[in-house]
Amino acid sequence: MSIVLYDDGNHKCVAFTELVQGEGIQANQFAIIHDGDGMLLDPGGNLTYKHLLAEMADFFLPSRTRYIFASHQDPDIVASANGWLLITDAQIVIAREWVRFIPHFCIKGATEGRLIPIPPRGMTLPLGGCQLHIIPAHYLHTVGNFQIYDPISKILFSGDVGASLMDGAEAGKPVTDFDRHLVESHMAAFHQRYMCCNKAARMWVRMVRQLDVEWIVPQHGGSYRGKEMINRFLDWFETLECGTDLLTEADFPAV
Repeated sequence: MSIVLYDDGNHKCVAFTELVQGEGIQANQFAIIHDGDGMLLDPGGNLTYKHLLAEMADFFLPSRTRYIFASHQDPDIVASANGWLLITDAQIVIAREWVRFIPHFCIKGATEGRLIPIPPRGMTLPLGGCQLHIIPAHYLHTVGNFQIYDPISKILFSGDVGASLMDGAEAGKPVTDFDRHLVESHMAAFHQRYMCCNKAARMWVRMVRQLDVEWIVPQHGGSYRGKEMINRFLDWFETLECGTDLLTEADFPAV
């Protein structure tokens, strides 16, 4: 299922929310299109590849795929790298730390000259006539973790930050009851387990508050639309103890 998040006639953002079939974790895939040129965000692995290829063709030609953006190195993010490199001229954009991991998904030589390393402070990336901002989300949940902020649509594609565990029919839809979402969609538990620590969360929130964001759209589950809901999420995440904050000696039992 595709959901058009933004469309001004020249610039378009699209979410694909029900492509994962079988036992894999639900994941959202995204495309940003400007003047007919496209970028795929976190396109996934073999479970999504052929379905995403079919769905994206309704919005832009696969031959005009300029970039494959990978927020980090997980298989649900970019395990389909080999397929995209074979059928497009796109470059894969990924953190400097993970550049040498991508060839493990690909046939020998497929990645030569096709990888763009993201420096630790992030970067801007031209797509058609627009500039997209790649911003850091270090240790949320991996080293070398990045997100895309689109200043035209004012959407922040936040990767695993804000992620929740929902079925495909509900995924991608804006959250309407934040307190209920925390529990029923396992968002609180997910962040406590997968996010590194409160320090990283606080620094990320401080950065995001300086951006003009109208919609936070994670890679899993529902999204946060409008200033009020975004602030509810930011206020919650800013004070969350997670990851190493919660470790005790009981987590390291002797053999």
